Amino acid sequence: MDFIPRCLEGALREAARYYPLVTLTGPRQSGKTTLLRAMWPEKAYASLDDPDTLDFAQQDPRGFLSQAEANGIIIDEVQRAPMLFNYLQGYADHSPPGRYILSGSSNFLLMEKVSQSLAGRTAVLTLLPFSAQELGRERLDASWQEAAWRGFYPRVRAKNLPADLFARDYIATYVERDVRLVKNIANLESFRGFVRLCAGRAGQMLSLTSLAGDAGISVNTVRSWLGLLQAAWLVFLLPSWHKNFTTRVIKSPKLYWFDTSLLCYLLQIRTPEDLALHPLRGTVFENLIIAERFKAAVHQGLPASLYFWKDSAGREIDLVENPERPDPERRVWECKSGMTVASEFLKHLVFYGTQEGIPPEQRILVYGGEQSQKRSEAQLLGWKDAVAGEMTGWMG
Repeated sequence: MDFIPRCLEGALREAARYYPLVTLTGPRQSGKTTLLRAMWPEKAYASLDDPDTLDFAQQDPRGFLSQAEANGIIIDEVQRAPMLFNYLQGYADHSPPGRYILSGSSNFLLMEKVSQSLAGRTAVLTLLPFSAQELGRERLDASWQEAAWRGFYPRVRAKNLPADLFARDYIATYVERDVRLVKNIANLESFRGFVRLCAGRAGQMLSLTSLAGDAGISVNTVRSWLGLLQAAWLVFLLPSWHKNFTTRVIKSPKLYWFDTSLLCYLLQIRTPEDLALHPLRGTVFENLIIAERFKAAVHQGLPASLYFWKDSAGREIDLVENPERPDPERRVWECKSGMTVASEFLKHLVFYGTQEGIPPEQRILVYGGEQSQKRSEAQLLGWKDAVAGEMTGWMG
């Protein structure tokens, strides 16, 4: 597969026009190195994953950073050499924009150093795995089940690597080794069980007490380990939306995974055909759609303004998007994995939209089929139109 342009490129170039340092974070294998080297081939490149390069940076930081004097430098996995941040702090004040491009996959360690030493001197952007929009409709799978099972990590898509093989190795090396070691978690089995329990709670409202009880750990440990998974860009929490509507809403957040291939692996879904019959197929579909909306914002360099809504009467909206932004940007989404649409699927969209003054063209029902159409009460979107960004005309 040829190089696929990433939506984040524009935001990265804009940041490099103003800041002496640009910091790119994101999970391992999301394509950070490929993107940065393609954007700035003239810059020196150094990966601190390489032991010799790491030793150079640690033993002679001034000499190491002198590589930036000509055209600048890209420093990969920069958090592995924390002392560099002390030198970069001083160098940044006397450097032209875009001289130092930093990247790292350990958001917990990287952002700790950035906030301590580089606050105000660097832009911070995030690259997640491919979005369906970046792949384009022509590269998308035939069914949403196959798309969700394969996920969107570049190695799976570019190298035709079996998704379950990639997920197995990714969980073992990145999650169970690198992520766990950030806080020196000694009990691998407890941590492994906790990660699987988080997969089982995808799309559900998060109860720390319940999760702690099932995992056999304390609530404080749940908070700590969940923070690790968030910092590693593996999971995210979707908060509830309740401003200016009613106080009778559910306030616990929901848990989702950034990539559905890891979710499927942890749920022991071994093939797309298994997913089609799995009792959690609706949850995986919902996760797929919401994760794509998250990428759509983050890959533009914007915060993801995403929420869900549920009241005490049981009425629920899967996704409330941009509720505080100007009217054309506000959308509400319902996700249904089936290929047949029933009229009752629209009732919560209509209720919420009426209460909040959201017009029909901004009420979106996404389903597992492919035919999109305008309806008087809402917009019906096939899954490919929803994830591939081909929504202009359907949503106004």
